[in-house]
Amino acid sequence: MENFENILESYSEAIIRVAERVSPAVVNVDVTQAAPGYYFFEGPQQLQGMGSGFVFTPDGYILTNSHVVYNANRIRVTFPDRNQYEAQLVGEDPQTDLAVIRINEARLPAIEFGDSDKLKVAQPVLAIGNPFGFGHSVTSGVISALGRTLKGYTGNIIENIIQTDAALNPGNSGGPLIDIHGKVIGVNMAIIPGAQGICFAIPINTANWVAALLIKDGKVRRSYLGILGQGVSLRPGVVEELNIQQSAGIYIMRIIHESPAEKGGLREGDIILKINDRNTKNVEDLQRFLTNTMPGSRVSLDILRGKDLQSIVITLEASE
Repeated sequence: MENFENILESYSEAIIRVAERVSPAVVNVDVTQAAPGYYFFEGPQQLQGMGSGFVFTPDGYILTNSHVVYNANRIRVTFPDRNQYEAQLVGEDPQTDLAVIRINEARLPAIEFGDSDKLKVAQPVLAIGNPFGFGHSVTSGVISALGRTLKGYTGNIIENIIQTDAALNPGNSGGPLIDIHGKVIGVNMAIIPGAQGICFAIPINTANWVAALLIKDGKVRRSYLGILGQGVSLRPGVVEELNIQQSAGIYIMRIIHESPAEKGGLREGDIILKINDRNTKNVEDLQRFLTNTMPGSRVSLDILRGKDLQSIVITLEASE
């Protein structure tokens, strides 16, 4: 019994230390949006919104969700010490529901990125944010599942999502999902209304490359393949039998109708191993390739179909 109590006490102290170290970099995001229409006696109307975000560079860059700052004409962030700053939109990417905003400050506390490719189901996590306006609330839980697929606020499909039971509510969107070492491993984004303990976050590895592109160009330009997939480990027997020089690929769960993938001959159940001789082990690898490849390019895909290795040439199209 004493050993169990010691374990609980150690875990509790670790959680407290992480929350205390990370919380100074988490901000509340208050947004004002212009409402459609004009009221004669009151003039133009404004809509108010709220969310969360976190500083990831000391010179004021902040990650949040695209849907938090969508169509905003004013963005204001509040730190735990109650200091408030006006923020500017650097760029947003609705396809991943990510956005970068910035405040004109230096030497800010910043959260270090972890590695979401190394996450394991059942590992403990913390979520910090601004649920229902109750600023800088901390909840804890575990990673419930990996590789989920979710429809974004624009209707597009977002792949490779983290599922957690760390409680999220409206206002948590854009806040960090933190591991036990105090590193951010996801950007909190959504809940299932009416459900209990089913919440979602965007992997930080996805957020990392999207943020870099938003800072550089203000948007993410990408080509379009037209699949829904998730990273899978290859069976050892198949790897040895076919002499495959990698241990993972992208399993195609669905082919979008009239997409380049369908036109090029990809099928549901295929596993993509390489694109233009580059190993493609997960969805992030595919997204990076499509982002850095011009629409209209002809690309060669090495795939595993059943127990056969095949090569298919596909012409990419522009993403809408």
